[in-house]
Amino acid sequence: MSTVRSSLSDENRDTTAKALQGALVDLIDLSLIGKQAHWNVYGKNFRSLHLQLDEIVVSARNATDLVAERAIAIGVSADGRAATVAETSSVPKIHDGQISDNEVVSLFIEAYTAIIANMRERIEVTESADPVTQDLLIGVTAELEKQSWMFQAELA
Repeated sequence: MSTVRSSLSDENRDTTAKALQGALVDLIDLSLIGKQAHWNVYGKNFRSLHLQLDEIVVSARNATDLVAERAIAIGVSADGRAATVAETSSVPKIHDGQISDNEVVSLFIEAYTAIIANMRERIEVTESADPVTQDLLIGVTAELEKQSWMFQAELA
């Protein structure tokens, strides 16, 4: 049991905790596939993608910290263990080995589409349960949508 007392009702805390946990594992996984792609991307757009992927990793890790600390602040634990991420992330998987620049762009468009859809659901369920968490999730989602736009623009 947590020593942190929340001002949320048990029901609202549980709803919020579920939303935060889902966001946490998706963001951790996004940072992991970002690094995997960063190390293994090749192709004519290697340099720009290599740098862009590092930006994604930093952004995802910063958001991960915000989400995890919000969970702790409302009196629930944050579970970012590798097994939990592998079992529960909604992020599409990346294959091992080298990955072409075009595959990277397509993979990240797919990943952002999945994550953003889930984040928007989390925003919706936290609207009345915890507007503070909803606000945090809105900010994180805005950044995810910006990153998604940048990948989509590469295919135009």
